[in-house]
Amino acid sequence: MTSNQINLLKASAVLWVIWGLVHMFAGIMTISQDAAGSVAGIADAVDPALLAFDYHPAVGAVLNQHGFNLLWIGAFTVVGAVYIWRASATAIWMTAIVGWVTDVGYFIFMDLGGFVHFVPGTAMTIISSAAVVLSLWVYFTGMRKA
Repeated sequence: MTSNQINLLKASAVLWVIWGLVHMFAGIMTISQDAAGSVAGIADAVDPALLAFDYHPAVGAVLNQHGFNLLWIGAFTVVGAVYIWRASATAIWMTAIVGWVTDVGYFIFMDLGGFVHFVPGTAMTIISSAAVVLSLWVYFTGMRKA
């Protein structure tokens, strides 16, 4: 690989670490709050007063499960970033599948729905997309031939 390709992989890895840590934090915050606080934290562009309800415990359980998923997905991408830094083609693909596909659902339902602010939500989608583009660029411009 060229030094440019190595640098692109390192940039991708740094972006995945940022994305992963933000999602780990979001997961912890989602799990640690009551249902109303979790919903308000996720849908941050919606007036919290409109979301302040006495939710059924099942809603809290669903939100905790969502928080757990954010936590493990974030951790997965941080570990994947270490291997992307080391030029692992498998890590490029697995991290893209787990991290970026997670953001696709977020983009479709939260961003396009208008329920979130640009930061951190949309910014994280841009970061994961940039990480995928950078690493796949390296993969398709010569890494897979090595």
